[in-house]
Amino acid sequence: MTTPVLYTCARSRGLRATWAAEEAEALIDLRILPFPPRYLAPEYMELNPLGTVPLLVDGETRLTESCAIAHYLATRDGYTPLAIAPGERDYGEYCDYTYHADATITFPQTVYMRFCLFEKDKGLQEAGEAYAKWFYKRLIKIEERLATREYLCADRFTVADICVGYALILAQSVGLDDGVPESLKAYRARLTARPAYQRALEREEAGRKALSPAPKAP
Repeated sequence: MTTPVLYTCARSRGLRATWAAEEAEALIDLRILPFPPRYLAPEYMELNPLGTVPLLVDGETRLTESCAIAHYLATRDGYTPLAIAPGERDYGEYCDYTYHADATITFPQTVYMRFCLFEKDKGLQEAGEAYAKWFYKRLIKIEERLATREYLCADRFTVADICVGYALILAQSVGLDDGVPESLKAYRARLTARPAYQRALEREEAGRKALSPAPKAP
């Protein structure tokens, strides 16, 4: 079998995939790109015309959705404890929370980031703040689910936790943490304390530093 190649930018949504690979002990060829790659690595557009990250290339298989890539890496060589199989308890909930992570939680975050961080000069901060409130309100489903359990599904850590956990990590890094409930901050702390998460961060950071130009000689 080929070694899957993961193209991503450090600490982007691709962190879900890098993290899943570390948790599953799945071998990947990690390639860190400068952000945004569509401008700073234009050759990447030949691989992914969308210009987005992450991108997983595994032979003829190509995936561009971070949650799908995380699930793929957790099941590529057979189901691991990171994924919940059909017929297993909480299979439906596992699917639901994995998709919920991007479709419902990360989506308003990205709109907030665009209007309030990346394009502040366009005067759309009010719209961005409205999406921030949307993000906070959509956390209720996660908050209620975790009120009586440590992880989202099947009483164990799964890809659903990786996908939802990344949205909470992103909130902390982009100025959206004030509206995150304390219970979810505690959940995030449990997730980010995992050795596999720390290894994933270190791998991405090492790749990011390798992109930096060497300092000029005096």
